[in-house]
Amino acid sequence: MSKLLRQSLLMLVLLTVLTGVAYPLLVTGLAQALFPGQANGSLIVKDGKAVGSTLIGQQFSDPKYFWGRLSATTPNPYNGGSSSGSNLGPTNPALTEAAKQRIAALRAVDRGNAAPVPVDLVTASASGLDPEISPAAAQYQVARVARLRGLPVAQVAALVAAHTRGRQLGVLGEPRVNVLQLNLALDALQKR
Repeated sequence: MSKLLRQSLLMLVLLTVLTGVAYPLLVTGLAQALFPGQANGSLIVKDGKAVGSTLIGQQFSDPKYFWGRLSATTPNPYNGGSSSGSNLGPTNPALTEAAKQRIAALRAVDRGNAAPVPVDLVTASASGLDPEISPAAAQYQVARVARLRGLPVAQVAALVAAHTRGRQLGVLGEPRVNVLQLNLALDALQKR
């Protein structure tokens, strides 16, 4: 019996070292060597300081910035620790009311814009953390952002086009615009 207990403890220690120490160190080392940006959270660094990630949206409420999708996380928007969808179905009155409020907010900051509001500006993504919007959602906001920043509409539209990423591998997903990267590019454009 003691021989069996000794062998069991030895296997426990050996497997703990292999799977709990050696394997994680190997995978972490490979990730840092081969994909350092992704392994460290796909951070966006500005002036030597991390300002966000390309993977998690941020709250922009100032009308001179492009606005992203709604966040489904509460109590703080875009909180990665409480990521989840709103679980509101298309016939849920709460979803309809939230969409009406967002449309009203968009119309209030851009009174002259009578274009239909793109659906991704009034709904949250499945994770509630989506950092990207559709090119249509970005185009919807171009005139407002250009006007409030004193920039030509064509220049802001060109910036949106430059930050539009296509489908992955040409067929997966939809074209998209990262809101944080676009807003940082806008700030850099105005500093010049």
